[in-house]
Amino acid sequence: MQKKKLNKKIRIGYYSADFREHAMSYLLANLFEQHDKSKFELIAFSFGSEKNDEIKNRISNSFDKFVDVNSKSDKEIYKLSKDFKIDIAVDLMGFTQNSRFNIFIQRCAPIQVNYLGYPGTSGANCIDYLIADKILIPKENQKYFSEKIVYMPDSYQVNDSKRKISDKVFTKKELNLPEDGFVFCCFNQSYKITPYVYDIWMKLLKRVDGSVLWLIKDSDIGSHNLKKEAQKRGVEPDRIIFAEKMSNSEHLARHRLADLFIDTFPYTAHTTCSDALWSGLPVITKMGESFVSRVSASLLTAIGLPELITKTEKDYEELTFKIARDKSLLNEIKKKLNKNRAIKPLFNTKLFTKNIESAFQIMHERYHSDIPIKNIEIK
Repeated sequence: MQKKKLNKKIRIGYYSADFREHAMSYLLANLFEQHDKSKFELIAFSFGSEKNDEIKNRISNSFDKFVDVNSKSDKEIYKLSKDFKIDIAVDLMGFTQNSRFNIFIQRCAPIQVNYLGYPGTSGANCIDYLIADKILIPKENQKYFSEKIVYMPDSYQVNDSKRKISDKVFTKKELNLPEDGFVFCCFNQSYKITPYVYDIWMKLLKRVDGSVLWLIKDSDIGSHNLKKEAQKRGVEPDRIIFAEKMSNSEHLARHRLADLFIDTFPYTAHTTCSDALWSGLPVITKMGESFVSRVSASLLTAIGLPELITKTEKDYEELTFKIARDKSLLNEIKKKLNKNRAIKPLFNTKLFTKNIESAFQIMHERYHSDIPIKNIEIK
């Protein structure tokens, strides 16, 4: 097959409906800024709302071209991609809300990559690569993925090393938290809270006197049902406290009032795990077998806290209980986390950018050398 004439720079197309105030964009913003513009040309295809907000303005300024294509058809976006001569199309959505997967089925670029937005395989032969790491996809699990795997050396998840944490100092009183008593926290969306996870959480509240569970308020119905389920399990409903929505920088700041983030499973924390760690709040997770059940483990490994990863429900409960009962141990973990934030790779956007650019260069070189698609390991 005749290859097209090479662009002067590798032309990367990033495709998403979520270039806005969204968990994905909080992670990605600094990657777009850090890209080496002497080697890469960046084009954003935005098929979300054309409304501007702070994060969208920041992101759009980091691209060579930021194209709002919300009103265009999949076929028109495909044609535009061809007109722009995109070398590598990065799908940041997979099958999440407002995705436009048909663009990739039509093959809008010669190399197509699944990254970040959809935590798993696309199951589609039009996507060539999936960006992951060795915690997320052990070698024995490669057979479950239609894509070839790009193994990042640390975590697959990019983070923004410039994310702002508000200087606002919240009091426990204004957030309805008790002045004394251990604060267990989970800011994952409520659909991740399964009955058996909730069973463990309620056991922990009964085992740790005066403790409370701090959750995000998704809806009045959800909050009511979670309080009702606590009562069914013998826990006073007022020990379940709900955090109202607020700006992202203030949300990060209020993490300081929690003692320990306890993860959901099998769908673990993703951006919410990074939020907690960036804010200095330790996270305990239970690692499973699937992609979504291993993300927190990936992040904890990359920040040098593998001791907070458990593999069974019993170990998850017992480690949580041990830390909640031992203030000196908790302080030791927090001290280690605060030290590691600055020296471990998880929040090093510059290093991550260098590694993903190496992956893009290998993909590009292989394609133009007629080398078959295979797994890539970045070292």
